[in-house]
Amino acid sequence: MDRDNSWKIKTLILGAVVGAATGLGAAYLLTRRAEQEGEELSITSGQGLKLGLLVIGLLRQIMSLGDD
Repeated sequence: MDRDNSWKIKTLILGAVVGAATGLGAAYLLTRRAEQEGEELSITSGQGLKLGLLVIGLLRQIMSLGDD
């Protein structure tokens, strides 16, 4: 493995772990809330659209971290 590329691999692995942990935590919170309300989890298309736009906004913010 190239020493110059090791930081890239570490960053990708860390990003994958953080993304998976965040997704798992979000799914846990959604299912817990649905169980407390005594109903099945259902996400409307409007809620899905809002969530998608939030994720896109988050990714844009991450991409601009290094900009001055």
